[in-house]
Amino acid sequence: MKIEYNNLYTHFIFSTLGRQKLIPEKNRVRIEKYITGIVNNNLCKLYAIYANPDHLHFLVSISPEISEEQLANVIEESSERFINENNLSNGKFSWQKTASAFSVSKSDVNKVCKYILNQPGHHKQVTFEEEYERFVKHYQKTLKRIR
Repeated sequence: MKIEYNNLYTHFIFSTLGRQKLIPEKNRVRIEKYITGIVNNNLCKLYAIYANPDHLHFLVSISPEISEEQLANVIEESSERFINENNLSNGKFSWQKTASAFSVSKSDVNKVCKYILNQPGHHKQVTFEEEYERFVKHYQKTLKRIR
């Protein structure tokens, strides 16, 4: 059955290969704009994006035409090529071959957008490893409550 309309929000987290700090601040906005274009070209809507030196957060609503995994693959392949061809990285750029996708309720979209856009302030207090561990623990608790 074809899905004509959906209202699903996904918070993606990509990490650079080996969590190396490969995204320089001077190129951050250009990389974010490129990824925004990929999202738009795949009929999805981007709500917030922030490229840290070693990881990327973005919140999207997914089109019924594409799955989370398909969108992640397109972003991974296209952005790696773009970053490397334009020398926007501190060395050869690559994302890890796995990413995370967390569902977000409509009522939490603004909160997650603020969280993503406040990444510089957030990471003054918490490392990426600590942040990611908290996400996984939070979603595991949610899964345990559902079961």
